[in-house]
Amino acid sequence: MPEMYPMTEPDDQGLLDVGDGHRIFWETSGNPRGKPAVVLHGGPGQGSRPGMRRMFDPARYRVVLLDQRGCGRSVPHATTSLRDNTTDHLVADLEKLREHLGIDRWLVTGGSWGTTLALVYAERFPERVTELVVSAISTTRRSEIDWLYRGVGRFFPEEWTRFTLGTGDDVAAYARLMADPDPAVRDRAAAAWRRWEDVVLSLEPGAPPVRDEPVDDATLAFVRLTTHYYANAGWLDEGAVIRDAGRLAGIPGVLIHGRLDLSCPVTTAWELAEAWPGAELLVDDHSGHRASDVKRAWTLAALDRFAR
Repeated sequence: MPEMYPMTEPDDQGLLDVGDGHRIFWETSGNPRGKPAVVLHGGPGQGSRPGMRRMFDPARYRVVLLDQRGCGRSVPHATTSLRDNTTDHLVADLEKLREHLGIDRWLVTGGSWGTTLALVYAERFPERVTELVVSAISTTRRSEIDWLYRGVGRFFPEEWTRFTLGTGDDVAAYARLMADPDPAVRDRAAAAWRRWEDVVLSLEPGAPPVRDEPVDDATLAFVRLTTHYYANAGWLDEGAVIRDAGRLAGIPGVLIHGRLDLSCPVTTAWELAEAWPGAELLVDDHSGHRASDVKRAWTLAALDRFAR
């Protein structure tokens, strides 16, 4: 396993008032005078994790973690409100956080949904981004969402029958269930959605067992935010992230993907690399969506290189 850096503790943290009644949790760690880097978690709605700090050399990086609107330690929680929670809001929050921390430009990194958010942010504010390191590439096209919550069902027909609601648009149907006033309805929907996500990744090397335990508030927030964002295709024009990739010209970028990723087929990563002048695409033939030793090593190498 690649050697990650020792765990560090935050040197500062807080709740930033970003307007609309939202306050987002943020923390910084590492060297206060180091190279700024911000980590964008997946989901939408998974929240940040302390282990994310370990990808960065604490002597050379000032690492910024945050919980996007509605999840983790940010308030209000998505279990109670989805008010003013869109991709545009998240991008604006990043700019407010950058200004709050007194950062002029920063490296942006993320995975899965965090890749979409990182790319949208960089395409809108390229002058604020020094480099991009993204993995498990997703651009939240409707075609990608349709694959993940319908097309890939051909690999798991028995589980697909269990997951589908037969409405023709399961993502929107689950979003409605997650807004149901009955908590039992929301719990059942969240458990079914989580099971499907586990099933899709179940063929990957080292995949954990499919979960059937009761859902908690973190899972409820994750499923409510994911269905909310994906039912609206991230409020992005179809193909906009790849269409606008030319705006990233001049920003060094490393794209890291697993060829066995059933949830986000590698074609998206390849199309993005083709449209992004100068981007470097690294594909591991033996890993999927989740982290792997090879993908972790590539990420560490990219971050170490950019720290120099």
